[in-house]
Amino acid sequence: MFGCLVAGRLVQTAVQQVAEDKFVFDLADYESINHVVVFMLGTVPFPEGMGGSVYFCFPDENGVAVWQLLGFVTNEKPSAIFKISGLKSGKGSQHPFGAMNIPQMPSVAQIGISVERLELLAQQTPVASATVSSVNSFTEAQMTPNPSEAFIPANVVLKWYENFQRRLTQNPFFWKT
Repeated sequence: MFGCLVAGRLVQTAVQQVAEDKFVFDLADYESINHVVVFMLGTVPFPEGMGGSVYFCFPDENGVAVWQLLGFVTNEKPSAIFKISGLKSGKGSQHPFGAMNIPQMPSVAQIGISVERLELLAQQTPVASATVSSVNSFTEAQMTPNPSEAFIPANVVLKWYENFQRRLTQNPFFWKT
């Protein structure tokens, strides 16, 4: 049903089904991974009204699994690229894999896919949304006056991003119309 791709590695299609609605890929040597692609194989679609939340899991310094929401895939959006390089030291978030005893090795991370209702997917906020402050601080640092260049004020970019997040929360497919 799912595939996983890391640059420079073979495509993984042998997903482990750990529950009726939960799937996991192992990512060996995860410290060297910057991006991961999760996609549907096209053989089995999601049931009507369903999609898959995509999570990244890595062991913290004590070996405890830390799960972070990356985003989602659906029948209408069957693939997604996620940047995970900056997430390997962050805090975990709410996730549906908590009660499961999935083996975790020190240098192996996991990509988890949880099949859920589309309404629930629309309410979730991926951990990557915390980059707003990074975008804001970057644009402020780059705002050096130069009469020959046009600049967009940081508050305009921030307001656009907040509106985009709000609309995405209300309807994850608004950008397709």
